[in-house]
Amino acid sequence: MELELKNVSKSFGEKRVLDNICFTAHAGRAFGLLGRNGAGKTTTIRLIMDVFPADGGEILIDGKPIDYGKLGTGYLPEERGLYPRKRIDEQLLYFARLKGMNKPDAVKSIDYWLGRLGMAEYKDKKLQTLSKGNQQKIQLVTAVAHDPDLIVLDEPFSGLDPVNAGILKDVVNEEIEKGKIVLFSSHQMNYIEEFCDHIAILNGGKIALEGSLREIKRGYPRTTLFVRSPEIQKIAAAYGGAPEDDSLLLKLSSEDEKKSVMQNLSGAFEIDEMRVVEPSLGDIFVEYAGQSV
Repeated sequence: MELELKNVSKSFGEKRVLDNICFTAHAGRAFGLLGRNGAGKTTTIRLIMDVFPADGGEILIDGKPIDYGKLGTGYLPEERGLYPRKRIDEQLLYFARLKGMNKPDAVKSIDYWLGRLGMAEYKDKKLQTLSKGNQQKIQLVTAVAHDPDLIVLDEPFSGLDPVNAGILKDVVNEEIEKGKIVLFSSHQMNYIEEFCDHIAILNGGKIALEGSLREIKRGYPRTTLFVRSPEIQKIAAAYGGAPEDDSLLLKLSSEDEKKSVMQNLSGAFEIDEMRVVEPSLGDIFVEYAGQSV
């Protein structure tokens, strides 16, 4: 299964928010949708979720217009939307029934997910009694309890401590392994790098960069080596560079030198770690989203 956006546009009044954007997200993979505030990410998500229609273009599943009556969708919004004074189990059941589940199946799924997230003891509590991180986990249950085909996660790790972030990472990986389409939107680049095979960076309502993250990184010059060694001072004397503790960045004049330099280093010195330095996703993001297109 694949989700495809073809030349999708959207305006609000005189303001053109999306301008002929195109990308494809595949089942069993996570897709990262990136951009600065105001770039068009939220509008794109709302179009995919059928909150309002596009002005032009197509949003397709397997090449056909989406039948939202058949496609299960789960959405974790950046702005949380649960009821603070209502019991957790009651509102989880309400949202599951809205997604088409019968009551017995909904109760069974809710109990599973509350247990999976370590929240079973809170099921009869009011949402407002929970910490921000635990409220986030309850919101996640509303997005996955009905076993959707497409899961959209907008800033899913916001407000989570490292333990709860680890639990959420496990859940996301499980959903990817089940063959779901998982669409990420986040400013936390480390999570995007961890989960996403493909990305699209929006800038000014247009796609500034789209494709395989691995291939995008390999498109940058590979002329810097990171070297860590107990003999780092000797390496610096032989090859140049400014050591920091037991490591240094070694600049090459061309990519053609890379293989021979790495072989020479490993043959002449004790090497603990050696690798080609690639740009981080944060570096790429700043390059493509840091200024208007």
